[in-house]
Amino acid sequence: MTGSTAFIHGGALALLLCTSAMAAVSPDTAKQLETTLTPLGAERAGNAQGTIPAWTGGLAKDAGAVDSAGFLANPYAGERPLFSITGQNLAQYQDRLSPGQVAMFKRYPDYQMNVFPTHRSASVPPSIVEAARRNAVNTRLIAGGNGLENFTKAFPFPIPSNGLEVIWNHITRYRGDSVKRLMVQIVPDVRGVATPVTYAHQYVLRESLADYDPAKPSNVLFYNKQTVVAPARLAGNVELVHETLDQVKEPRQAWIYNAGQRRVRRAPQVAYDGPAASTDGQRVVDNYDLFNGAPDRYDWQLLGKQELFIPYNSYLLDSPKLKYAEITQAGHINQDLARYELHRVWHVVATLKPGQRHVYAKRDFYIDEDSWQAAVIDHYDGRNTLWRLAEAHQLSYYNSQVPWYTAETLNDLVSGRYLVLGLKNEEKSSYQFGVKALEAEFTPNALRQSGVR
Repeated sequence: MTGSTAFIHGGALALLLCTSAMAAVSPDTAKQLETTLTPLGAERAGNAQGTIPAWTGGLAKDAGAVDSAGFLANPYAGERPLFSITGQNLAQYQDRLSPGQVAMFKRYPDYQMNVFPTHRSASVPPSIVEAARRNAVNTRLIAGGNGLENFTKAFPFPIPSNGLEVIWNHITRYRGDSVKRLMVQIVPDVRGVATPVTYAHQYVLRESLADYDPAKPSNVLFYNKQTVVAPARLAGNVELVHETLDQVKEPRQAWIYNAGQRRVRRAPQVAYDGPAASTDGQRVVDNYDLFNGAPDRYDWQLLGKQELFIPYNSYLLDSPKLKYAEITQAGHINQDLARYELHRVWHVVATLKPGQRHVYAKRDFYIDEDSWQAAVIDHYDGRNTLWRLAEAHQLSYYNSQVPWYTAETLNDLVSGRYLVLGLKNEEKSSYQFGVKALEAEFTPNALRQSGVR
């Protein structure tokens, strides 16, 4: 197949064309998750050219060594690039690049992408496979597509029928039942100089709380808490979010603790295109995680699937041997440390609804078929000018069976500045999955206690 957009799911073609469907699939259709499709809904087969291999289950939990700080060995360390895309040979490959990726080559003459063999490394625990199977025949869109019913944990629509269902798979994708991590955000100036901001981040699915009570109904999907650790002038500031399944019926609840004022306040601006803290204006709130929050301000059009070069298996970029100064430079991250592979992606176009407001009038989403993670997003302003490129440098935390990012980047194609978020190379530990937490840890009162300097 070529890089042009195409529908691929064979027996699911009719479903893909039915863009108004709000229902779960039939049990007969769901059987594809055991035959032609993977348990999460990707195609089991490789492509005709052999450049995308068949799915064989993802990386094993013992695919590599894990050091004392939890950092993973690179299972593909011995590989070398198949080729590099540069400004000189761009025309040969640009049908498998997004417009935003192409724009990076045109803005930066020395920009390159090193393309490696494709590995379909994503894997999830058996409990999540079972949740996706149940969701396929039970989960439905409600509230005009802005909420879910009969949903469990992750991947509500492994066999999606429209763009909104694809986006819900990204929003609810599996990132572990819970995680604690130290992560760094860096916003270099035009010279590449910046001060890293370090966060202590905690994420917990409500169903994974140690004191979870299924008899107590709740619209909360997960809890998210970020505490600034450094620099000193920001240390102690905390942001707490209760992420809801239906954010139109019940908008996400957010609070901010200001350590200087020793005060907790509600933060309704922590949504949509509200300014993200400590980013020098380089991203808005729903740029985090490439995209997060309520989908109600956009119309979502599913164009199908295509093959795209996307960041993947980014173990080199995750290495604790690297210093942040080796990663960040003027204009973009050090591309010698980035790894790209050819993968099939779902292509969804989000267009701002009439009467709605957002700094991005249009977004083009390219979502990895194996993990349902947004891999690349092109952002357009109100004049339909290409403005920003987001890329997720993802890898599989194989010891915990969690596909996630090691870093996400957001490049401003107009100003020449960018942001990188999620780095942990110089931190004392990698991500810690499966950390037990209580609901009481995610209350405004707990926020006051955790935010004291």
